[in-house]
Amino acid sequence: MDYEPPFLKIYSDLLRESQQLSPLVGETRNYDDKFCEVPLIDIGKLNAERDIIEAARKWGFFQVVNHGIPQELLDGLMREQMMEVFHRPFGTKCEEHFVNNLSASASSGYRWGNPSATSLRQLSWSEAFHVFLPDIATMDHHTRLRSNLKCFATKAASLAERFAEILGEEVKMKSSYFRENCLPNTSFLRLNRYPVCPVASRVFGLLPRSDSSFLTIVYEDQVGGLQLMKDGKWCGIKPNPQALLVNIGDLFQAASNGVYRSIKHRVLAAEKEERYSVAYFYSPSYDTVIESHERAASLYRKFSFREYKQQADRDVKELGNKLGLSRFLL
Repeated sequence: MDYEPPFLKIYSDLLRESQQLSPLVGETRNYDDKFCEVPLIDIGKLNAERDIIEAARKWGFFQVVNHGIPQELLDGLMREQMMEVFHRPFGTKCEEHFVNNLSASASSGYRWGNPSATSLRQLSWSEAFHVFLPDIATMDHHTRLRSNLKCFATKAASLAERFAEILGEEVKMKSSYFRENCLPNTSFLRLNRYPVCPVASRVFGLLPRSDSSFLTIVYEDQVGGLQLMKDGKWCGIKPNPQALLVNIGDLFQAASNGVYRSIKHRVLAAEKEERYSVAYFYSPSYDTVIESHERAASLYRKFSFREYKQQADRDVKELGNKLGLSRFLL
C-alpha cells in the first residue's frame, strides 16, 4: 500500500541483520501479562486534587474521566479523521507537511521511523504528525480534523493547566508559573499511527522514553500496546474509551525535585491491527528556566528548556535515543 512508510526498504540492512538474531527477549515481548492498575480519577469529585497528587507521586501516570471532551469527538478522531490523513499516499504526507504554512512553527510536520537508527533497538515502527497549536488553523485541506483538533487542544490545554497548578502548588511553585510560561504557542499535538509490523517481536512501536514536557495528555484507541515501567517491570495499560491518560514529564520531575515521577514508557509494535493515538504535550517556551522549588537539596541543576531540548537532540543524533534528566543531575 502506497500510504505505508517504506520501513522494509529503508531499513533493509538492519532487518537482514536481525534475521540472524533472536527476538528482543526482555525488551519487547517479555513483560507482565497483567495490566497495571493505573489510578482512575473522576475529576468532578471533591477529592480529585488529592488523588491527582498521589498518582503523580506514586505512579507518574493516571487516567481521568469526566474530562469534558465529547466522546463523539474522540471517536471521530480515532475512527475517521486520523485514518483519513494517515492513509494518504506516503509522498503526499511528506510533501504537504500536513499544514500549509510552517513559517511560525518549523517543527510541525510529518515524521516516521528514526533517521539515526543503527540497530533495530533504535527503530520506532510508527509515523506521526507533529502540530504546534498555532498551525492547526492552517489545515485547510482537513476541515473536520482541524475542527476536532482545535477543540481537543483547547480542552486539553485547560486540563493540563488545571492539573499543573494543582501539582505545582503542592511543591511550592508560584501559582502564575504555568500561565506565564506554558502558552498556547509553546505546546503541541502529536498524531500517532502504528502500522502493522511484520517483525513485531524485533522492534518497538515507540522506543522506551520519558516525555520532554511538564505533562502529557493522551487519548488512544482500543488496540492497546502502551506500557509503563513499574517496579522494574514493564506492564501494559488497558485502554479506557471514556478516559484520558495523563503522565508526568521530565520537566515536572525536575521542578518538583523528584517528588513527581516521569516514568519511562513504550509502545509495542503492532502485530495484527494498526493503532492510533493523539497526544497533547504541555510544554513551556524555550527560555523558561526549570529549577527545583522545594527547600531540600536539589537533585538537578538549573537549566532552560532550550538546553534540555538541545541536549536531547544531540543524544538522539549520536546515541539513537535521548537520555533525559540524567544529563542534568548534580
